[in-house]
Amino acid sequence: MSFLDPSVWDGKIYTDGWTEGSAGTVDVVEPATGAVLGQAGMASGEDVFAAATRAAKAQKAWAATKPEERAAVLRRAGQVFEDHVQELNTWIQRETGAIGGKAAMETHVAANECFDSAGLPHHPAGEVLTSDEAHWSFARRVPAGVVGVISPFNFPLILSIRSVAPALALGNAVILKPDPRTPVSGGVMIMRAFEEAGLPAGVLQLLTGGADAGAALSEAPEIRVVSFTGSTAAGRKVGEACGRNLKRAHLELGGNNALVVLPGADVAAAASAGAFGAFMHQGQVCMTSGRHLVHESIRDEYVAALKEKAEHLPVGDPTGDVALGPIIDEKQRDNVDRIVRGAKDAGASIEAGGTYENLFYAPTVLSGVDAANPAWAEEIFGPVAPVMSFSTIEEAAEVINANEYGLSLGILGDVGQAMKLADLVDAGKVHINEQTVADESNAPMGGMKASGNGARFGGYTANIEAFTEVQWLTMRPEIAPYPF
Repeated sequence: MSFLDPSVWDGKIYTDGWTEGSAGTVDVVEPATGAVLGQAGMASGEDVFAAATRAAKAQKAWAATKPEERAAVLRRAGQVFEDHVQELNTWIQRETGAIGGKAAMETHVAANECFDSAGLPHHPAGEVLTSDEAHWSFARRVPAGVVGVISPFNFPLILSIRSVAPALALGNAVILKPDPRTPVSGGVMIMRAFEEAGLPAGVLQLLTGGADAGAALSEAPEIRVVSFTGSTAAGRKVGEACGRNLKRAHLELGGNNALVVLPGADVAAAASAGAFGAFMHQGQVCMTSGRHLVHESIRDEYVAALKEKAEHLPVGDPTGDVALGPIIDEKQRDNVDRIVRGAKDAGASIEAGGTYENLFYAPTVLSGVDAANPAWAEEIFGPVAPVMSFSTIEEAAEVINANEYGLSLGILGDVGQAMKLADLVDAGKVHINEQTVADESNAPMGGMKASGNGARFGGYTANIEAFTEVQWLTMRPEIAPYPF
């Protein structure tokens, strides 16, 4: 029997571990072919409240588990991802429309997230404080309790496991709600991995669901932290609900990321980086290079080189030898095309692409855009590269900062000029002589402005801050004297 054989879950992807949700089922559809891969049980808000109660009970025993035992579970889970990599990669390709390299990146990062998180149970858990009182004084880190994780469709495995693994390692219970379009890659894979690794029942629960289930994660009193990755509009709603209920919300949201090409840059190399940053996974990445800001001295040369790249990138079924697969669904494809049509109407020239067949959208290059053009102002979430020029470093910084997002920035060319520009911009990540899409399990991940509320994932420091609370603890050898 294969690791993800449907007989393991009776042909359905159930919620709450392996029990069916009360809100019916939804088809899981392969975007490249339209084939139905399975049915996901949909959780209601009531299911979430019930799961939160169970999770709170299971969390106490899990937090009391020896650190070495928690670490061992995380190591075994990471090994499960490596042992079943081919099967997992195939599922990611079919469910998300990913080409082979993108699928392999997801499973590789997922394993590393578990391996890195295995170090958290043995990490120092606090500080010894000085005090004027005749007692010992400590600030210690304790588990937050129950953590809700809401993940999107585009990188469902990575964007789930990066919160699930450290939260579990630090002694929390987790309720995971993946996007209903990608419940296997964003949920079942993780459930199966931790089931194989020996995680006690109830500590991790899977509830595929819609907006009502997501809202319940912000309402259930047992859930103390909500880790959300998705659109800025949805993130605002999550943040508002968590604020009202006095929960912490860790929000990693949208981006309209700039790739800056400085004067004197190697245009061929820059166009290669720009094509990868704009077209990787059909542009359905929060860190996609969505704005190409090129110095006026090499603008025309860069557009020509990027057009050449776009026109020769094969598009098709991601299980074949292609560079781009399908957009996730018709709604998303139509939004991409709406922005491209709007860009043309606003004066942009379509240098390459601008067409689609079924869910396969051709890699598109736009020139002649300005800051008011919808292709420049909006997050497209599709394979579209609008190009605009600049004259000075100060002008480039002003153009970058004028956008509401502040997630990722790539700067290509002279390092000295790049350093000056990096100091002038608002961005959670700056990559010099690299494009904007990058992820490593030990690196902090987060954005500024409308892209989120800071680096909330990645590395020991961010993960401990995200998934623990600080408790003040004092001790003295005998009961203290008091005046009354």
